[in-house]
Amino acid sequence: MLKPLNLNADAPWRTRFEAARIVDSDIATRNPQRGVVTANIDGAYQLYAWDVPTGQLTQMTDFPTGKVGGTISADGERIYYLHDEGGDEIGHYHYKPIGGGDPVDISPNMPAYASNYFTESFTGNHYGFMAANQHGFFIYVIDNVKGGDPLFRYESGVLCAGPLLSYDGEIAVIATTEKAKTLHFNLEAYDVQTGEKLGELWDGPGTSIQPIGFARRAGDMRFLATSSASGYPRPLIWNTRTNERVDLPIDDIVGDVTALDWSEDGRLILLRQMHMAQSKLWLYDTETKQTSKLDHPSGSYGKAYFSPDGTLYAHLSDATNPERVVELDMSGAFLRVVLDAAADQGGIRPTSVTFNSADGTPIQAWLYTPEGDGPFPTVVHTHGGPTGVMTERYMPDIQAWLDHGFAYFTINFRGSTTFGKDFQDAIIGNLGDLEVQDVVAGTQWLIDEGIAQPDMILKTGRSYGGYMTLQTIGKAPDLWAGAMAIVAIADWRLMYEDQAETLRGYQRALFGGSPDDLPEAHIKSSPITYAEQVKAPLLVIQGRNDTRCPERQMEVYEAKMRDLGKQIEISWYEAGHGAMTIDEQIRQMELMLRFTYRVLG
Repeated sequence: MLKPLNLNADAPWRTRFEAARIVDSDIATRNPQRGVVTANIDGAYQLYAWDVPTGQLTQMTDFPTGKVGGTISADGERIYYLHDEGGDEIGHYHYKPIGGGDPVDISPNMPAYASNYFTESFTGNHYGFMAANQHGFFIYVIDNVKGGDPLFRYESGVLCAGPLLSYDGEIAVIATTEKAKTLHFNLEAYDVQTGEKLGELWDGPGTSIQPIGFARRAGDMRFLATSSASGYPRPLIWNTRTNERVDLPIDDIVGDVTALDWSEDGRLILLRQMHMAQSKLWLYDTETKQTSKLDHPSGSYGKAYFSPDGTLYAHLSDATNPERVVELDMSGAFLRVVLDAAADQGGIRPTSVTFNSADGTPIQAWLYTPEGDGPFPTVVHTHGGPTGVMTERYMPDIQAWLDHGFAYFTINFRGSTTFGKDFQDAIIGNLGDLEVQDVVAGTQWLIDEGIAQPDMILKTGRSYGGYMTLQTIGKAPDLWAGAMAIVAIADWRLMYEDQAETLRGYQRALFGGSPDDLPEAHIKSSPITYAEQVKAPLLVIQGRNDTRCPERQMEVYEAKMRDLGKQIEISWYEAGHGAMTIDEQIRQMELMLRFTYRVLG
């Protein structure tokens, strides 16, 4: 049964949102005393300069809508970030000196661009970044001392990423979808000075090779990547000078295995195994060819890397503990907390369950149940991406639902990562079909198991999960008492017209072409096509400055829903793709709780 709605200022669910979280960190390659951290210590995610020996953090950005995605220079003197307006993710890369001074625009003469990649070589002599605009994708490598025109320039009309630079910046590796024209990448290596293509890496149609990075030693041209050729991601070492390739002999490790980092001497490789949405860290010795499993604390490891002292730093989280950075020894044993977040916030941890979809495909999900006996009012959740995965990690919104007596069910539907290539690629070219089948089967499983109260089930999700919410309530309208879609996709064609070029390239890769190339596929996959069938009351929360899921396509969907007499509410907020301030996150949670109690009576 529903517990009383608790919107008090001291409600436990509010306290969990206010807990400090450290969601990203990196250390300068030439100055291991300094690093960069992304945290929400002061109420919004911002970038902080990190004094590694003392743990002191100094705030470097102050964007009203928050800022994530900082890169520290090799010498530890500057922090780079994409300077955008209102969280729209379009602008110019700037750097800010850690020692003080105003931000500096590194590309003042370029038109504004979208980008998701910036890097420096390990020595800092070169830097590189990707810029995407209406003309395509452009990758540059620039002399960090002399400046001026780029040393290297790469241009493409399809989705690509990079550059990943060797130790001294002699070689740049580009990941491109040029061969596949879908979400499958191949790698190309170039001599930065001459522009000569040194080699390429591809395992053929239906496979993807994801880049990781170069070894951290002068003259060492070995490059880490993962290939999906076996059906699951597996690490490999590619010599970009000789084109020699070595696939790591780790066939006995089940699930997805990716490389995370090289040790300073180039001997050890840190690996992360993901199996059934749970993570495990391993070490591979390139000399002995042996792999060892680390005996580390349980939880979700979102990131891990070698520390300046040769131990391991890892971002660790679970359902009740916010993300923090811990130090592990080379056996995986816990040594200390390097950067602390808030204390254990309490709450309920989930159970991993598996059910069969309509065609018999096994689907993994996380089930949270409140205290007491079911059936419970239930929230069914789908994650963003679609190339993402839900693990057991700290999510205060989940605990807010549990506090109010709801069960919470989050599904790793087809398209999710870490369940194999076939599972991940099953939706390409046919979005919103198999995923809906998986959600419907999971919801029916909840009812059959006596977990969900059939007349009190709500659907929710953010980004692609928001898209899945709109698509599911249109294609399977009888299951839902209500729905809440956050920063959602409603019309793929209109979205393509308005979104940033990085996302246009991603959309073409998902569908296998643009809306003009494949109009029927885009219509079939758009929630607006099924608006007439929607029965559930709907709450939409959308960002005005979102260039991933732009506002116009949602305004058109809202107008159609209203013309059809459907129950729809929209709350707009002045930011981009997701709320990065604590106040806005709490406001959205309160909106969803009020909406739910209203529609459930």
